[in-house]
Amino acid sequence: MMRRILNAVAVLSVVLAISACADKKSHARAVYMLVDTSGTYTQELGRAQALTGYILGTLNPGDSFAVARVKSRSFSEKDIIAKVTFDKDPLQANAQKRAFRDKVVDFTKGVTKGSAYTDITGGIIQAAEFLNETGAGRKTILIFSDMQEELDYLTMRDFPINLKGITIVALNVTKLTTDNIDPRRYLNRMEWWEKRVRAADAEDWRRVNDLEHPERIFDARR
Repeated sequence: MMRRILNAVAVLSVVLAISACADKKSHARAVYMLVDTSGTYTQELGRAQALTGYILGTLNPGDSFAVARVKSRSFSEKDIIAKVTFDKDPLQANAQKRAFRDKVVDFTKGVTKGSAYTDITGGIIQAAEFLNETGAGRKTILIFSDMQEELDYLTMRDFPINLKGITIVALNVTKLTTDNIDPRRYLNRMEWWEKRVRAADAEDWRRVNDLEHPERIFDARR
């Protein structure tokens, strides 16, 4: 009888441990923010820096965050400006947030010229790798860009990508001069990206241009 009780307790302990791990995973968040540093879009870096500060304020101990630049070729860890998984200790997590913010500020100050091309797809693939490695239950890629992808003739990105379980949010999608001439260019660009993202099995796709209400970035209902 005692052996049965001990066996039952052991099984229950394992189940509870597994449940705790699953629960821990499901509540963790991971955010990867891509910042376009090509052409004249570098003029928007100040807004991207401010938004980074807001996002840091929404993240909790155990969450992960990374900021990376989009340039001529963006599928590289070298393009990550800052990355962190916040410590469980709130004091340590706050110190990590300050260090993260300082890295982003230093990077923004150091950008003097935009890249010639814009490899958004490469950045998205790199972002998905980072997010999946965190094991977080909620994963988001933020793309701070005009979403005008321009590649040199050697860079290959015309192939299916996998974004299963990841929400994609395009931010501050400014309109180009050609968009002003023919608005269909802008609308077609947004439609093309939405189709590409949904074909990659992403959790969701949306666009947030009103940065006066940044709470809408993570809550589509607002």
